[in-house]
Order: sequence, then C-alpha cells, then structure tokens
Amino acid sequence: GGGFFQAAPRPSPGGPNSTQPVGLQPEVMVEDVIRAGSSDLEASRNIGITTALTLPRTGIWLGQSALINLSGETPQQMIVRSPVAMHVSFTPLRGGYPGSLMGVFATLRQMLLDAGRYRQSLEIYERSPRGTRRPDVDRSLAALLPVLDGRLPVVMYADREREIERALDLAQEFKLKAIIAGGRESEQLSDRLAKQNVPVLLSLNLPRRTTVAIPEADPETLRVLRERVAAQQTAGKLAKAKVRFAFQSGSMTNISEFLANANKEIENGLSTEDALKALTLWPAQIFGVDNQLGSIEPGKIANLTIVRGDLFDRNSRVAHVFIDGKPVELRTTPTGTQQQRPSLTGAWTLNIDLGQGAKVVTLNLQQEGDRLRGAIQGTLGTGELANASLSAGGEIRFTIPLNLEGQTKEAAFVGTLSGNQISGSVTITGSAPGTFTATRIGQPN
Repeated sequence: GGGFFQAAPRPSPGGPNSTQPVGLQPEVMVEDVIRAGSSDLEASRNIGITTALTLPRTGIWLGQSALINLSGETPQQMIVRSPVAMHVSFTPLRGGYPGSLMGVFATLRQMLLDAGRYRQSLEIYERSPRGTRRPDVDRSLAALLPVLDGRLPVVMYADREREIERALDLAQEFKLKAIIAGGRESEQLSDRLAKQNVPVLLSLNLPRRTTVAIPEADPETLRVLRERVAAQQTAGKLAKAKVRFAFQSGSMTNISEFLANANKEIENGLSTEDALKALTLWPAQIFGVDNQLGSIEPGKIANLTIVRGDLFDRNSRVAHVFIDGKPVELRTTPTGTQQQRPSLTGAWTLNIDLGQGAKVVTLNLQQEGDRLRGAIQGTLGTGELANASLSAGGEIRFTIPLNLEGQTKEAAFVGTLSGNQISGSVTITGSAPGTFTATRIGQPN
C-alpha cells in the first residue's frame, strides 16, 4: 500500500521575461502546465500508480517538478507539493550553444557561479539600499538560489558512468543536494554515491533488443548484450551497497511494462521487500514527503492500491485504487492505444540517396520516450547516432558520421515517421542535400 511513484514528463514552456534562452531557464515550473484528466494519468492508474513526480520535458535546466496525485478535477487538487526539485539534463541544445557535453557543463557551472554573485549583490543591496545600485531582477538566477542553499534538490539525468561522475563532481563543487536519475551504470559508482549520500531514481525503462531476430539482421554486439543483462542487476547491487534508490518509469512508451521490469530486477538479485519500498516509501523519503505518503499510517494521504495476487507476479491484477481516500475507476486500455505512440526501437533498412545512387545500410534504433540512441552499419561505415530526438509531432532528427569518398563526413538527418517508414532529407556540409527512407525490418518491438 501507500501508492506508487512514477516520473512523468510534461511539456516545457519557455519562461516569460527570462534572461536566458529556452532550454536554460530554471525558473520554468511544471505546475503551470499540469492538466487534469489526461490519458497518460489513466494508463498509470490502471497499473496501480497513484502519485507521480511530473517535470518539464526539454532543455538543460529542465525546470522545477511537482508531485501530483493522479486524480483530481483541477491541477490544484492534484498537486501534493510544488516545487519538489530542480531538474538538469546534460543533453546539448540543438542549433545553439551549448552544443556539446563540455559546453553543457561549462554553462551549468557559469550559471551557478552567476547565481552566487547575484545572491551577493542582493545581500549587499538589502543591507544598504541607499546609494547602492539596485540589482536587476533575474528570474533565472533567482530560481537557482534555493539550489545553492541546499533547500531544493537537483535531479541530474545521467546513465553512463562518466556522466554520473561529472554530475557528482558538479554537485560536490557547489555543495548541491543531488539526485541521480536514470542511473543505468550507477552501481559502478555505488561507493561514491553512498559516501556523498546521493540517491538514485533508477529507470525501469530497461534496454531491449535493438535488432530483429531474423537472419538478415545484424547480430548484436557483446557490449550491448552485457549492458542489457547488467541493467536488470543494478537495483540489487545498489541495495547491497546501501545506496538509496527509487524506481522511475524513465519515459516508457508503454507504462504497462513498469511492474514487469521491476520483476526483472527481483529475478536478478533485488529482494521483493526492497522492490516494494522502491515504489513507495523510499521515493517519499528521497523527496521529503514521507510524512504524507509512502506507507499506510494514520494521518497520511490515503493512496492505496489493492492487488489480487502477488504484486510482482505476472498473473496479478490491480483490483482497486484509492487516491486521496476516494475510489478511482479503472478502465481497460482500448486496443490500439499504444500504437498511437509507436516505438522506433528495432532494426531499419536505411536507403540514402545523395544524387549518386542509393546506398543501403542497417539502422538500429532504441527509443526511450522522446530520446533516441542507435547506430548504423554497412557500406557507409559504422557509427553511433548523435543529437537524436523524436518530437511529439513525429519529426525525427539525428546526426551520424558517414564514410563518403574515403572521408568521414557528418550527416544530419531530418525525417517524419509514417507507420513503419521514415522519410526525409540529409544534409552534409560541402555536399548537395540528399534524401533518405528507412523501412522497419520485422514488427515493432
């Protein structure tokens, strides 16, 4: 009992009158765009989730999250606490600065340093306003003051060991109250996480097969196979190392996989008791709301999920859900709902026409929400995608190195998804623009 937690992203508006460009506006608050009654909320309730941490979707300084109950007639009725945390992504901005990982960290450091100087100027003015120049109002820097003071936690999105190390270095430098989100390789830094008392919001959006199991598909590398197995062992290793953690959905395209993937962590070393706490009490403790949520106790918010059978059994069924003490109607997700947001994960035959005849390579994609990862393999070489993304309207963007005429050139792809085909344009510096089509091999994963 006590309800389940899920990280649920929301659209990110730009802050009005901001001193910073969109994507670098920490003053953005998700509470301004929360909508009651969306289909995402209903799908989450159907699997027993009663409470979610919802946050802005895009940018480097993503903005400030809110903790909401997944039922209520108005956003005001749904909000349990806002703001809950500041959220930071290390994904470079498209078409502007910072456009590299190094630039991202340089920008984050500079804004935190600027916020420190802004605080000093405010303090000087408050002590002696007469004859002192009044500091200009800066909403972006002002939003970072509670972060510097340690009053507002900072959730940093990092999966790879090196990314997590850099996040921990940044937190240590500015004495931030940090939380790592994603955390796919977090067990490799479990000693440091425990020492710095940094919890992890561990994504249950586990890596899946990126190639279709047919003879024509390229075999998966040993590294990919190891990563897939290791991801299912992370929770058990964090628990053993005494690192605080909680489960999050990690931009799943199919929320029905949430509990099934938690069960995979149990099958690979996590105790059932710890798995239940990672869905209930531990996230409440991490976000400082365990006096309201996370366990069944007198006086706490009555969010309850009643299951027929063992919660983590594949044959169990959510029978009843109560939010704020009120029963919630559970509805079966209509057939075909998931197809409205098809996953790009899988193998694709990529035809590239640069005016000299079509070249064919295999494109392997893995989708996590609106984020894409992947690689190509074939006559144009082997390389990993960079700056890859999928917009809500179905526009796909990525860059990838291609071996052309004995030289490696960066190619930028922009296309549109339609069913099992992606089509669009290719731009290569110093070359005429081309076109491409990608056709899915086999069925969607």
